[in-house]
Amino acid sequence: MTNAISNVPVPVNDPVRDYLVGSPERETLGQELKNRSKSVSDVPLLIGERVLTKPQQFKICAPHAHDHHVANCSLADDEDVAQAIEQAVTTQKEWSRLPWEQRAAVFLRAADLLETKYRPAINATTMLGQSKTLYQAEVDAACELIDFLRFSTSYLQNIYAVQPLSGSGVWNRCEYRGLEGFIYAVSPFNFTSLAINLATAPALMGCCVLWKPAEQASLSAWTGLEALREAGLPPGVINFVPGDAQRVTDKVLAHPDFAGLHFTGSTDVFRQLWSKVGNNVHQYRNYPRLVGETGGKGFVFAHSSADRQSLLNNLIRGAFEYQGQKCSAASRAYVPVSVWNDIKDDLIAQTSAIKMGDPAEFANFMAAVINAKAFKKITSYIEDARKAEGVEILVGGGSDASRGYFIEPTILLARDPHYRTMREEIFGPVLTIYVYEDKDLDQTLELCDATAAYALTGAIFAGDRRAVCKLSDALRYTAGNFYINDKPTGAIVGQQPFGGSRASGTNDKAGSYLNLTRWMSTRTIKETLQPLPTYRYPYMG
Repeated sequence: MTNAISNVPVPVNDPVRDYLVGSPERETLGQELKNRSKSVSDVPLLIGERVLTKPQQFKICAPHAHDHHVANCSLADDEDVAQAIEQAVTTQKEWSRLPWEQRAAVFLRAADLLETKYRPAINATTMLGQSKTLYQAEVDAACELIDFLRFSTSYLQNIYAVQPLSGSGVWNRCEYRGLEGFIYAVSPFNFTSLAINLATAPALMGCCVLWKPAEQASLSAWTGLEALREAGLPPGVINFVPGDAQRVTDKVLAHPDFAGLHFTGSTDVFRQLWSKVGNNVHQYRNYPRLVGETGGKGFVFAHSSADRQSLLNNLIRGAFEYQGQKCSAASRAYVPVSVWNDIKDDLIAQTSAIKMGDPAEFANFMAAVINAKAFKKITSYIEDARKAEGVEILVGGGSDASRGYFIEPTILLARDPHYRTMREEIFGPVLTIYVYEDKDLDQTLELCDATAAYALTGAIFAGDRRAVCKLSDALRYTAGNFYINDKPTGAIVGQQPFGGSRASGTNDKAGSYLNLTRWMSTRTIKETLQPLPTYRYPYMG
């Protein structure tokens, strides 16, 4: 092995491709979509070296086309989960002792593969399985995932470089060890990059992982794992076990070597998992690390000095990109009367003109929501609003599940600032607006702070710098990611570390060194360089 003190390449954010008509990347992606649409992919389990196709499987169909059978995914049983745990625990002993440069090299190589060879595949599988438009897939499955891998290796080196002082005759140092046991990564359907990062962040730090992806996102997750395997990821570091969430989780949380949970999903599920870990804490070898990014009720708060056109455009993007299926989505907005009178008509007109359909048709701004369950939940909110007093559907409100799970971008106007769509997470293309009197700014700021239980993302729009300061201070604890004159979505690795508090999670900031420190256990080493001549101290005479 080399005895060099290594420096990883300085990371830069992967540029978003334009996919202009006639461009090579557009042609390549179009061909990848066509090829994958002609066949049904298989998504196996991965336990150590074994790639397992199981008799019990579930079908993945495109959310925007029920009749488009995209993939078959194997389901893990109890024995598979037990073997994956054993494999992770065994592999961790060797993986954590590997020189950090060798671990980092795997993920840097994977980033290069995803930037080039795997870019069409990771984008296409995300578009087909999760109904993301071209742009939404590109910024997520390609750019953000590549950024996660490259920036994390740089953070790793910086963490390891933090060392204590040493006095005369003493050499002090810290060793940053991967956690003993195994990490349970539970990933969502809505972000391919985030799903893969839930597994790779602990792995980079010397942990081994049991990864249960969301069903609908299993194909893109497997595509990313194929890139990692080609990059040299040793068997057993990440064990891939799609399966019934309850069944897998019960087996995992009962094991004494359970060392940590890396979770993104609903607030209710995370609370249940936290409770189960608490009930089982007496049987674990170590206190598990619990890291969760959960629900959100992203807000936009406008001041009378806000730029009208920018506010309008950011409301549309923030609320309706990826069908509102982002924890960070703009789901509620507080707009003063003076501003509302200027933007209302244009906001309705532009929202009604949004194109929606198959993401393979690149002109579409929106596609379908993820599945029948989500469709039913989201449309129930719209139907309640249709019947409720004091709520008006300004635009949208239509839906059609005959071909795919399509819901029109919908804007509600609520006269009651505590109406349920101002408080509850919908996770769909529904924006609720509360119009306040300009003179009631202070009271409305208090409403924004107290109405919803979440604190993930929020945005303010104001041109007056005094107003920017006032709003920022009043809403200090309402969001872990706070935006000024921008939509509350679109955090970029290395630029806006992501995460929130209150009912939105543990705020451990994915895409930063803060998250990586949760997956290590520090050993402080003191080495005395001179022998001790006597047990007696000088004052003793």
